[in-house]
Amino acid sequence: MNEIVNLNQARKTRTRDDKRVAADANAAKFGRTKAERIAQAARSDKARKMLDQHMLDEE
Repeated sequence: MNEIVNLNQARKTRTRDDKRVAADANAAKFGRTKAERIAQAARSDKARKMLDQHMLDEE
């Protein structure tokens, strides 16, 4: 004989697994590594400082 399965529990497990697979795919597609985030932050800080240095004073 086969094992008795709670259909609600099986449905929830299947849905949870599907969402996990989709989340992993999105993380691989859109995610950035910590090094990439730090490098981007450094570039934006450098650009902001450079623009601030070239700003004219209104005196």
